[in-house]
Amino acid sequence: MGTLHHLGPIAQFESGTVRRLELDGRAVAFVRLGDDVYAIGDRCSHGDVSLSSGEIWDDECELECPKHGSRFSLTTGQPVTLPATQPVPVYDVRVVNGEVELEIS
Repeated sequence: MGTLHHLGPIAQFESGTVRRLELDGRAVAFVRLGDDVYAIGDRCSHGDVSLSSGEIWDDECELECPKHGSRFSLTTGQPVTLPATQPVPVYDVRVVNGEVELEIS
């Protein structure tokens, strides 16, 4: 088991947005899409650029790197478009009684 972080009520995170968080010395891109929440590593595996300043592809559940356009799955961290070929980390995140919890192993 890792470190559990309580991020606060889900209502403070607007749906369709991404927020950069620093937790345990790691940059995390936190995304809310409706009632679903996701957390992946905030550095593009191709260009070492912050993913949290990229575009969210809601229907595809992906986050696009703003520099070269690689898109990463919010559920697996795998790149789904080039030029990235390596995944980014995915973190366990959930909503419990209206509060967002994120675990870093």
